[in-house]
Amino acid sequence: MYAVFRTGDKQFRAEPGFSIRIPTLDVEPGETVVFEDVLLASDGSDVKVGTPVVDGAMVKAEVVKHGRDKKVIVFKRKRRKGYRKKNSHRQGFTEIKISEIAV
Repeated sequence: MYAVFRTGDKQFRAEPGFSIRIPTLDVEPGETVVFEDVLLASDGSDVKVGTPVVDGAMVKAEVVKHGRDKKVIVFKRKRRKGYRKKNSHRQGFTEIKISEIAV
């Protein structure tokens, strides 16, 4: 059983028991989150594709922790002009553990 759901303008594939990192949510660790924007759901034999979402389907997950990803270096330069600029970015994430998929 698996489902594809949408959160933070991105799509994620979820299976019960799996742990995934999604864009930061404003939820405390230990709380339960329900995602109702399920785009595709499968129970093993039957696959339901939503238009755009599957009616009545939801993904329940427990928030494990919040954190920040690895640092990404952004380096800009222009040839023959002496222009160099270095910047960096660390994206925040929320790690969730999928507990249930209801179709």
